Amino acid sequence: MKEDIRVICRRFRKNQTKAEKSLWKLVRNRQIDGFKILRQYPIGFEWNKQIRFFIADFCCHKMKLVIEIDGGIHENQKDYDKMREQIIGQLGYRIIRFSNDEVLYHIEDVIEKLKNTFIRNNSLPFYVGEKGLACRVVALAKTEG
Repeated sequence: MKEDIRVICRRFRKNQTKAEKSLWKLVRNRQIDGFKILRQYPIGFEWNKQIRFFIADFCCHKMKLVIEIDGGIHENQKDYDKMREQIIGQLGYRIIRFSNDEVLYHIEDVIEKLKNTFIRNNSLPFYVGEKGLACRVVALAKTEG
């Protein structure tokens, strides 16, 4: 199973959206205040005794921050996104979202918001899941150095 999710993530990295490419150019190689940010990164959890994954557009483990870029598809999957945010929040991550347009046409503002988020690591609320959504983190990736 681990290999399958890695293959999917690799495919996503090879087929990035224009907005993802734009942001990646500016956050890769620790360009944002020295924080390592990974792209198309699987976040694993256990649900009903099965291992499941969400693939984050971008993830900074040190800050426990998931960065999502929302395209048009997110208009049609609001309930799924809400459930996903609750589970990711229960795993200890915070989520910050940007629209495609923000990234493509106001990238300086996006970078500034990210820098401010890293400076004030308590600036984003945790998503508190509903009763019964308890999950635990599944170790998947190698630790970052």
